[in-house]
Amino acid sequence: MESFDQSEQQLNSNLELLAKYVVEGFITGLHKSPFHGFSVEFAEHRAYNSGDNVRNIDWKLFGRTEKLYTKRYEEETNLRCQFVIDTSSSMFFPRGAYNKLSFSVQSTAALIYLLKKQRDAFGLSLFTEQLWLNTPARSTTAHQQYIFSQLEQVLSKPHLNVKTNLEKSLHQVAESIHKRSMVIIFSDLLTAFQDEKQQSALFAGLQHLKFNKHEVIIFSISDKAREVDFNFDNRPYQFIDMETGEELRANSATVKETYLNAYHTYRKQIALKCAQYKIDLIEADISGGFSAVLSAYLIKRKKMN
Repeated sequence: MESFDQSEQQLNSNLELLAKYVVEGFITGLHKSPFHGFSVEFAEHRAYNSGDNVRNIDWKLFGRTEKLYTKRYEEETNLRCQFVIDTSSSMFFPRGAYNKLSFSVQSTAALIYLLKKQRDAFGLSLFTEQLWLNTPARSTTAHQQYIFSQLEQVLSKPHLNVKTNLEKSLHQVAESIHKRSMVIIFSDLLTAFQDEKQQSALFAGLQHLKFNKHEVIIFSISDKAREVDFNFDNRPYQFIDMETGEELRANSATVKETYLNAYHTYRKQIALKCAQYKIDLIEADISGGFSAVLSAYLIKRKKMN
């Protein structure tokens, strides 16, 4: 059972406030978007059905409406969702600014806020070269506070020169989830870039999740301007691999074409495999806001109903 003290509550209060702001703004925007048809209702009651425990009937509500409703408690859930976040060093790019991990953490917080309002269960898995945190899916307030506390700690303690092993972590997550769930992965997916063996291992990890009947969304997190478009000034740079510390001195114009060809070839391979396994692959630019993340979740949830 999780426990958290007052200082932890103060730490994650800002994250919870941001999550509330993001979700409420998004829901307001649904009425002006192509997703107008989606219903986001936060019912705390459900209609009474024959056989339900009469002790759970809300008699005060019956007095006002003359209809029978039962109270819904926090342990009741319609959906189980496991968040899997890459916390390796590459996720702290760009350095000294809002980075890929910040975006992933805040996106996860917003989705958890939405899940909690809908009385759904959520768990958290954090990994670098191995899975170092893996909580079960629960829907309690204490569990939400615990997860927010863990997310805050991740942001406050950067992992330097720590590599990624997404494929190993996916196998561990697949083995740990015993009920059909939605699995939401946040990663830059750079673990298998230019390494065919790791690509095959990554696809095997994804296949494991699908074999276990989970619905999977991958948010491919990037600083699009620099990592996808390679938008650097035409001058010499010192490029540093944040996971290994390896350095490369080069003029950006000299390496741009080679980089872009390799990167986009790799991305096409991932996209094809995800389509084959019926996995949603969503490109998420850290400067693009949270709408793409929340919209993708709503679309997947609607398909699961």
